Amino acid sequence: QVQLVESGGGLVQAGGSLRLSCAASGRTTSRNTMGWFRQAPGKEREFVAAMRWSNGNTYYADSVKGRFTISRDSAKNTVFLQMNSLKPEDAAAYYCAAASRSIDYRPLTLRDIDYWGKGTLVTVSS
Repeated sequence: QVQLVESGGGLVQAGGSLRLSCAASGRTTSRNTMGWFRQAPGKEREFVAAMRWSNGNTYYADSVKGRFTISRDSAKNTVFLQMNSLKPEDAAAYYCAAASRSIDYRPLTLRDIDYWGKGTLVTVSS
């Protein structure tokens, strides 16, 4: 089992920045790909960004490319999502996710995910 705990959500004005963190614990050898999804009220959960742990390759949804950056601290088993130039449409609950498989060069799907965090809320005021 892998436990994922997110932090860093909050309220920010449009154009501002936030940094989300996700600390992984437990059987971390099972988290070969880590990523972020988000879900706005009334909408489906959607992929945001991912990183293959072994080589650091990253992949982003088109909607966040150039504004969001996924990174990691391997020593702390932590993955980050730096979100810049936030827009009202970025407001959502953000979920950290981990997949046992090593995946890169494509967006993660819900079926790829073996472990989920409980989410952290991001609110963007216009």
